[in-house]
Amino acid sequence: MRKSGPDRKYTQEFRVAAVKQVIDGGRSIPQVARSLEMSPGTLGNWVAKTRKGEALMKRAPGRPLTELEAEVARLKQENARLRIEKEILKKAAAYFAKESM
Repeated sequence: MRKSGPDRKYTQEFRVAAVKQVIDGGRSIPQVARSLEMSPGTLGNWVAKTRKGEALMKRAPGRPLTELEAEVARLKQENARLRIEKEILKKAAAYFAKESM
C-alpha cells in the first residue's frame, strides 16, 4: 500500500535521487514527480532547496526504535484511530435515533 498525503515520509536517499533526476537527468519536475507518484510541488521544493545549497531534510532521522517502543507507538496509533471511530459511531447512532422519532 502506498502512502500519500501529508503523513508520507521520504528518505534522504529517495529525495537525493529524485532531485538528481531533475538536475542531472534533464527531466522536468512534473515528469519525475509523476513517475515517482508524488506531488510536483514537493519535488519542486526539494529542487529549489538543492539549488540554493540548503539541506533536503530538516532533521536527522531518529534513533531506531526497540521492539517494545515500536509496539507502544503502534498501539497508540490504533487507540487514537479507535477513539475517532467510536465518536463517529456515537454521532451516527444519535443521528439515526433522532430520525426514527
